Amino acid sequence: MIRTPLRPLARILDARAKGENPDAIERENIRIRHEQMRDRARMRAEGRLLVLGVMFFCAFALIGGRMGVLASTEPSEPRSSVAGAQILAQRADIVDRKGRILATNFETHSLYAQPPQMIDPERAVNELMRIFPDLDRERLTRDLTGKRKFLWVKKKLSPEQKQAVHDIGEPGLLFGPREMRLYPNGRLAAHVMGGASFGREGVHAAEVIGVAGVEKTFDERLRDPAHGHEPLRLSLDLSVQAATERVLHGGMKLMNAKGATAILMEVKTGEILAIASLPDFDPNDRPRPAVEGNPSDSPLFNRAVQGVYELGSTFKIFAVAQALELGLIKPSTMIDTKGPLRWGKHRIRDFRDYGSEMTATKVIVKSSNIGTARIAQMIGAERQQDFLKKLGFFEPTPVEMVEGQGGQPLLPSRWSELSTMTISYGHGLSATPMHLAAAYATLANGGRKVTPSLLRQPAAQLGPRVMSEQTARASMTMLRQVVSEGTASFGEVEGYAVAGKTGTADKPKERGGGYYEDKVIATFASAFPAHDPQYVLVVTLDEPVETSGEEPARTAGWTAVPVAAEIIRRVAPLLGLRPQIEPGELAGITLTSN
Repeated sequence: MIRTPLRPLARILDARAKGENPDAIERENIRIRHEQMRDRARMRAEGRLLVLGVMFFCAFALIGGRMGVLASTEPSEPRSSVAGAQILAQRADIVDRKGRILATNFETHSLYAQPPQMIDPERAVNELMRIFPDLDRERLTRDLTGKRKFLWVKKKLSPEQKQAVHDIGEPGLLFGPREMRLYPNGRLAAHVMGGASFGREGVHAAEVIGVAGVEKTFDERLRDPAHGHEPLRLSLDLSVQAATERVLHGGMKLMNAKGATAILMEVKTGEILAIASLPDFDPNDRPRPAVEGNPSDSPLFNRAVQGVYELGSTFKIFAVAQALELGLIKPSTMIDTKGPLRWGKHRIRDFRDYGSEMTATKVIVKSSNIGTARIAQMIGAERQQDFLKKLGFFEPTPVEMVEGQGGQPLLPSRWSELSTMTISYGHGLSATPMHLAAAYATLANGGRKVTPSLLRQPAAQLGPRVMSEQTARASMTMLRQVVSEGTASFGEVEGYAVAGKTGTADKPKERGGGYYEDKVIATFASAFPAHDPQYVLVVTLDEPVETSGEEPARTAGWTAVPVAAEIIRRVAPLLGLRPQIEPGELAGITLTSN
């Protein structure tokens, strides 16, 4: 910056030469300098005022714009969520294997109130109570006459209810379109569907989210707009499911059981065609979870995948099959059944005296605990654990329901020789009926591991081989004899050659340890047709009592078996199976596979 001197020498000398006063030059320069300083200060102040004005203008414009956006958006309950996130209300349908609707969407309306716009809140309360008697009058009055700006009155309205509210004529009562989840079959396959509820909500849309069952497992896929036009296809058969549930419900009542479950599965694909758990519920009006008492008493409890039980003598075939696979025995091998079998202070007894010895086949047919325990001793604890692990009894089943992860099998903390013997006949290891169905499907399909699934499978989904075809075939022959001449004689269904095994396990006490003397879990695991198994059916009854005879009967042969037989009789024609004469054995000819 170049500063102009107040007394420039040239002008001073010139002024003196002309006889002028040199001080006037300095005063003039000072005046000019001050004027320049004032001009610069004024320009600087004007620039600051301009910037400040622009900032105030932008701030007020932003506030005004935000107020305009808020005024034009729909009112909703305060909720912590990501700002600007759009509510996706559309949800894909769920259908059975034949494309029949299991879950779909239904357009309805919600009712909300804006109290500041109401003319006569007290009259509105009286009218609303007349239409909706379930509302809390005191709370509704407090909300409508208080300081609230917005509140939901009813999330779902029928057309008749909407018209009745409209007739009140109150401007502060408003309607919003709403899409809700509808299960047109009511209670049918309720535990599979699970149910849905509302997530984020506005007056013009509501987010539908799954809360249980396949609705929750496949929630992301069902809500994905890219798959909105593609229904989720399950493996269930609606007709088979309905028949299974109807028979199971009747059987549960007839046998005076507190609960029941049934699972019907294809042996080669693992597809579940029907799965029922009773008591059940209506997913259109899903009850609240129980906060006290035994969880299994709630209708929300899925006994098929959450019920972890000792499954009794249904396990005996696994011990015999493993011994056959290891070459330790043959079906005709004589097994020592003299009892009681002593191990320390423990005694293992049979239901009745079967003599001092019998063949391995008869051990299964007569359901001998002693004979099975002797075979388990031949196998040993380590090999038994390995075999049961291959069958899937050490982990929850991967079936596509969130509840399935809660079905963790209960294993002994120390797998002793005594554990090996008791587990061989179904005590000491607890698993779900779904575990049992998958393991029996492995026997029925020729020895390949099966993974149960609720999704439609394009082809067979067989896993690694667990046993040879010869072992699996021999096991199925034994199971067929259980029905034709053993403990499951009531399971015979003419034309369908049922094979299976009964299991009656004492029910453990909830507290204090030990078992009830008069409460059991009765199970029948079956496969049909026995000569070419296509399907596995497992039926389990909780605390059944058959009272038609002189004395009450609780064993599976009297309770679970007749129910399973009636299910097979009803569903086999629906599955396309024609009654056939069971092929007999050809003398001197042994059937082998290629």
